[in-house]
Amino acid sequence: MTGFFRKLMPKRFRRDGVTIPVVRLHGAIMAGGGPFRTTLNLAAVAPILEKAFAIKDAPAVAIAINSPGGSPVQSRLIFQRIRDLSSEKNKRVLVFVEDVAASGGYMIALAGDEIFADTTSIVGSIGVVSGGFGFPELLRKIGVERRVYTAGENKVILDPFKPERESDIEYLKSLQVEIHDVFIGMVKERRGPRLSSDPDLFSGLFWTGQRGLALGLIDGLADMRGEVQRRYGPNARLQLISPARGLFGRKIPGVGAGLLAGAAAEVGAAGICTLAEIAEEKALWSRYGR
Repeated sequence: MTGFFRKLMPKRFRRDGVTIPVVRLHGAIMAGGGPFRTTLNLAAVAPILEKAFAIKDAPAVAIAINSPGGSPVQSRLIFQRIRDLSSEKNKRVLVFVEDVAASGGYMIALAGDEIFADTTSIVGSIGVVSGGFGFPELLRKIGVERRVYTAGENKVILDPFKPERESDIEYLKSLQVEIHDVFIGMVKERRGPRLSSDPDLFSGLFWTGQRGLALGLIDGLADMRGEVQRRYGPNARLQLISPARGLFGRKIPGVGAGLLAGAAAEVGAAGICTLAEIAEEKALWSRYGR
């Protein structure tokens, strides 16, 4: 309701105080989609972000992040969409870290004009990691023959069903260095003089919220409700922006990935790779003790 019409209402019916829309970004960051795994990607979260920033009377949008990272591409896309909407709608972005905002999760957190965390939250991990599994003997043991035909000698580098080659690993590491440089540039641009000169800052290490504050990775130790009311008064309220609902009334999650049951039913290499992706997602969380 606009300020003009609010003034016309009888005082007992008015809801005084600022309303701050809240967007929750929870999960590993991956491009896939599906109902049984909680992951983040731009296609899933864009509608929720648009809805939050469209609330005209809100001076800011609060974003709760709980992510161990994942795809650097999707992380940057989500980061950029938040910054674009902040500029277009002239709204401040307040980011609140829950359990983890590490690697790609911290890259998204950089979209905040200010970043807050709990003392025991995990932040940082400014680095690049490529994980996977190798199955060079598995197909032979289960009696499956894989046939791959290519034009170009490097079309199947790092194939999980072939032994690793040193040249493949070196090429992958060169790509990681490039992505790491982009990540470092984003941190320096967004955090600027707030950053400490600690030599381990960009080493891929991760820290508690308390240590992250000392390093300049976050701006304060606070919970969302308390910080919003401190800024906008005791009557300020939080409005959770929910995903759209599907045909049968079920919420369409702002996340996505594949079906575990479907993965188990797949045959040959495709099914094994899908299961490996699920294991990799679990490994992302377990790295931070979550």
